[in-house]
Amino acid sequence: MVAVASGADAGAGAPAPVRAPGHARAGLERLNALSAPEAAAALAACCASHRWAAAIAAVRPYADAAQLYRIAAVEVARLDWPDVLEALTAHPRIGTRAADRASPAAAWSRAEQAAADGPDARTARQLAEANAAYEAAFGHVFLIRATGRTAEQMLDAALGRLRNDPSTEQAVVRDELNQIVRLRLDKLLLGLAEGTWP
Repeated sequence: MVAVASGADAGAGAPAPVRAPGHARAGLERLNALSAPEAAAALAACCASHRWAAAIAAVRPYADAAQLYRIAAVEVARLDWPDVLEALTAHPRIGTRAADRASPAAAWSRAEQAAADGPDARTARQLAEANAAYEAAFGHVFLIRATGRTAEQMLDAALGRLRNDPSTEQAVVRDELNQIVRLRLDKLLLGLAEGTWP
């Protein structure tokens, strides 16, 4: 997957809140009512680190969505790098599809990467090349919050991030993961509120 190249880009298109406060409240009530294993399984669609999902499930009940988002961000920051790598395994390369097509996380990934579906052949080839170069340089998939970004913006981010040293890149990956987690928590709360969560 692909991530942001510069700090100026990192906050662009910050995650929007759930459609209505009522959805957040109703979804949060359902999340709070799940058993610990059910909650951890639901939360794993937001971040595939087992440690993160278990930690977020263990803190329940949440008083409000803001508390959930705050604790989720703290727990992403606390993850050891192997836990971050575990989370990355659930993210396909930009421009490719998740292997598990039926899971909510795979459906979310397809929607998030919609901008990468229709680039011209040249941009698609360059994205594939950038993904391969990134993986060779850093040893893991290129992660980017694809929501709200064009294929060209993701390509620029990938090429820019290839210049990062490993320590800087790990910080960028963690920030991108945090942005994705926030967006997916919104989707989870909405799905729980509407009764569409599996």
